[in-house]
Amino acid sequence: MSELRLQRARLIVNNLTRKTLHWLPKSLFILLPIALMLSLLAGLSALSETAYASLLSDKLTIVNLAIASFAIVAGGIFAFYRLDAFRTFQPHLTIAHKISHRSISDGYVHIAVTATLHNSSKVKIDIREGFFLWQRIAPLPNEDVEVLYNQVFANKESEYIPWALGDAIERIWNKNDVIVEPGETHQEICEFIISTDVASIAIYTYFYNPKFSKYADSAQGWGATSFYDI
Repeated sequence: MSELRLQRARLIVNNLTRKTLHWLPKSLFILLPIALMLSLLAGLSALSETAYASLLSDKLTIVNLAIASFAIVAGGIFAFYRLDAFRTFQPHLTIAHKISHRSISDGYVHIAVTATLHNSSKVKIDIREGFFLWQRIAPLPNEDVEVLYNQVFANKESEYIPWALGDAIERIWNKNDVIVEPGETHQEICEFIISTDVASIAIYTYFYNPKFSKYADSAQGWGATSFYDI
């Protein structure tokens, strides 16, 4: 547990660093025109009265510069908040499953799950944490099915059917252990041993976004669900 806490602490520190680097280009895009305007004002204040009067006579030039700078600032803010112009720099994974099974004894089967992670963004993704799990779908007693139905469809207590959890396996990687470059794919394999009493299962995988920030428009992670009949 101490090693796991240490890894999570390192992840928090890395996230803070990435947040700074994530916001830096956006801040520069907005602050640069402001800096240019301040530089212009500072330059004007340093001019002599004769030079200042000469420059002031060309009012149209000064007005045009002010309007252009204001337009750049306003355009940057509008693009950031309304047009998601910076989403190009956000990571994104699409996940596909390949599932197979084989009998290993009279009472158990082996389940192999291959999760194919495709980087559909324009930035590399350093995967640090994720998990695999399976849930039992069938067979179930009628009473259990009625409870699930009421929770989701009658009482609206949940948007998803809370199938009974079988097993969950957590995966944690060190920095740079699993790098997925833009346009490339990476496969992770997970194995389960399930009783032959189970006829149908749901497989769920989830991988956390190492660049997630509640202050940015980025996903907390990426998941996928598949259903499989044994």
